Amino acid sequence: MIATRVRVLLSVVVVLALAGAMAMFAERRMRPPGPRPAFQLPVACGETWRLSTYPGHDDFDVDFYPTSGETYGRPILAAADGTVTRAGTNGRLGDRNPDNPTGPMGRGGGYWVRIDHGGKWSTLYLHMLEQPMVTEGQQVKQGDQLGKVGSTGDSSAPHLHFEQLRDGSKVESYFNGRPSGITHDNEEYAVRLESANCP
Repeated sequence: MIATRVRVLLSVVVVLALAGAMAMFAERRMRPPGPRPAFQLPVACGETWRLSTYPGHDDFDVDFYPTSGETYGRPILAAADGTVTRAGTNGRLGDRNPDNPTGPMGRGGGYWVRIDHGGKWSTLYLHMLEQPMVTEGQQVKQGDQLGKVGSTGDSSAPHLHFEQLRDGSKVESYFNGRPSGITHDNEEYAVRLESANCP
């Protein structure tokens, strides 16, 4: 009799705990996104890069190409402080690299990183040359190196594919407090910006 009452009481406690946890989760999901972090270009301080897109690329997707010098191996930097939530391989890598620039293309993002910046904001960095230099769960500061520019995954030439997301949806990327100008993929176009991602 006492054992039955204890079991019933424990069941009630478990149900109430689960209900409370679900309510907290739902409340967090319903909160609006916080203010946009102070994102900077994900490339070295003072460098000028061409940000571009093309038909079929998807709205707000940005491809980064340096305006001078070698593309392969350039540092990819965190656009803002945050926590690494993904670091590894997305899709199939393929075999494009500095020694084999026209090798077979892969699929997906290749070597990539995703950072959670808090307030429901995140950034993606795709097509890295090699395994990312950061690991999942690692805290990063704006300007920390995440990896190197490459052409892994579904990439026809070395570049950095970059996205900013608010509450899981892509939005126009802002850098140094200003909109990038990459807003649609109806045509091929580009802008040039200088990085203020400085120590």
